[in-house]
Amino acid sequence: MNKPLSAHEALIYVMVLASAVDRTMNDRELSRIGELIHALPVFRGFDDEKLISVSRDCAKLLSGSEGLDIVLETVRDTLPARLYDTAYALAVEVASADLSVKAEELRLLSLLRDRLGLDKLTCAAIERSAIARYRKA
Repeated sequence: MNKPLSAHEALIYVMVLASAVDRTMNDRELSRIGELIHALPVFRGFDDEKLISVSRDCAKLLSGSEGLDIVLETVRDTLPARLYDTAYALAVEVASADLSVKAEELRLLSLLRDRLGLDKLTCAAIERSAIARYRKA
């Protein structure tokens, strides 16, 4: 990686990671990433044209040896601590987008929580809110 990531890019890395961790990036997850980027204030000022290149850069890092650890470290080192819970919430959103959370996604959420030093109560609240949002009638 030649230049440091922006906070926007680091948050996108988290979403790409959450989508790719089970080795499939399905349309529902990719669509949710786009929706989140367009809707959330944290992405204000992000150039949508960069989304594909940022996603490719993340995928390239992930494909290398120790890619997961490198991406997690990069995200932690890039984001200000005040955005750690936001990163976790974005990962939960993408993992929940297909209405089921697989074991690989749960493991990633655990790794992300630990790497960012988030407390379990905060993470449980974020997870519970996703369950409420995605519940079927």
